[in-house]
This record gives sequence, structure tokens and C-alpha cells, in this order.
Amino acid sequence: MTTSKLPTIKTYFSLPQTQQDNNSSRCTLKWRQGQLLVSLEQRLCRPYLPSLENEQWLVECLKHSSVRLVRIDPNLGEASLKLWADACEQASKTVFLCLSPAHKLHSQQRLLSWWVRLIDWSAAALLLLVLSPFMLGLAWLMRVQSPEPIFQRQWCVGKRGKLFRLFNFRTLVVNAQTLEHEVMGNQNLQNREDDQKITSLRRWMRKYKLDQLPQLFNVLRGEMDLRGARPLSLYEAVREAKKSNN
Repeated sequence: MTTSKLPTIKTYFSLPQTQQDNNSSRCTLKWRQGQLLVSLEQRLCRPYLPSLENEQWLVECLKHSSVRLVRIDPNLGEASLKLWADACEQASKTVFLCLSPAHKLHSQQRLLSWWVRLIDWSAAALLLLVLSPFMLGLAWLMRVQSPEPIFQRQWCVGKRGKLFRLFNFRTLVVNAQTLEHEVMGNQNLQNREDDQKITSLRRWMRKYKLDQLPQLFNVLRGEMDLRGARPLSLYEAVREAKKSNN
């Protein structure tokens, strides 16, 4: 990965057993004008690149490449998407998800004029200034009640398919993958009073959507808007890609 003028290279790699899904073991890499396109390959192919198996090796490859932007096919599956997104984040490379035409249209409709974005930014800054003592109090209570990390950062799909980290107060235990998918799938967990993986304080925060307050930082960074539909998570993007393929 040392030049942006390389021809199309088809590679085969396999993720660790705990991360494997149906589509995560085959991909095609294409370089073009500083962009790297990572897409699903239907057939087993060579050459074999072991660096794609290891996140740290992939990070080093990206760091030493002239690639400025990476585009990823959602059909690769959630495990592969997270692997590439995490590696691009560590290598300081911008990463986009290749959207379907319907999602592209939806994304373009969400683009706002500069003065509306300025209003959003100002409102988010004001809300953070006013709510910061309350948010600090919540963070302190969460730390006292549970040793779990206070914040969670999940990958979401923003404008034009750009991937970004969405900030939330953590309401689930670390590695509660199944429950986290249900949350990202917008299913209602707040009525599951017998769920021991959510503390009483964090269940109350989820009920009143106080866990979403850190998303104001995403608004300040221009990654999302105060109004409109919430951005898709990687889990939802993969699910939508599977639906469109069926």
C-alpha cells in the first residue's frame, strides 16, 4: 500500500473465528486517485495478504500508504466493517460506507445550508454549556454505581456515508453484543426490568434518553444534526444491505 496508482488487487483473508461472518473472508481492493475501495469478492482469490488478518498490521499498511480515503462495501459484514473502520481511525484515514442509491438520496436530503448548520452548532454549544454540570453529575453517579466505562463510542453512518463515532453514556455492560445490537436496532429494552445487564440508574437514563446527551459533541463536530432521523449504526447498515440483496 505505497502508491495510489496500483491496479486492482484481489485478496483473500480470514478473520479470527470470533469475528467471522458469512461475507467477511473475501474482499477486493481497488486503488484510484488516493482512494481505496474495499468491496465483497464472491470467489476465492489470490494473492493472500496476511496483513489483512491483523488490525495492527492493517493500521501500519494504511499509515504508510498514500491512500487518503477508504470506501467500504456494507456487504462485507459487520465484523469486517468494524475491522476496517477501527484501522482507518487509528491510521487517521477518512472512511466512508458505500451507500445504495436510496440511502444516498436520503443522505443528500439531510444536507443543510450553512446557516441552519450554524444554528445547530450554536444550539448544541449552548446546551452543552447549560447541561454540563448535570452531565458531570450523571457521570459521577454512573462511576459510583458501576465500574463499567462511562461512555461508549459506536460506529454510525453519517452524511454521504461517512463513518463516525457516536458518543453515548454507556447503559449496557461491556461486550453485551446481543443487547447492543437490539439497542442499535431500535428495539425497546427499557421494559425488560429483569435484565441484570442494565443497572437501575442506566435503565432510568435510557428511559428518558439521557444517555444520548453526549451526542451533542457529535453535533459540534458536524457529524450529525439536532433534528431529523438518527444516523444508521453499522449493524443497521449491514441489515439494510442484506435486505436490498434479497
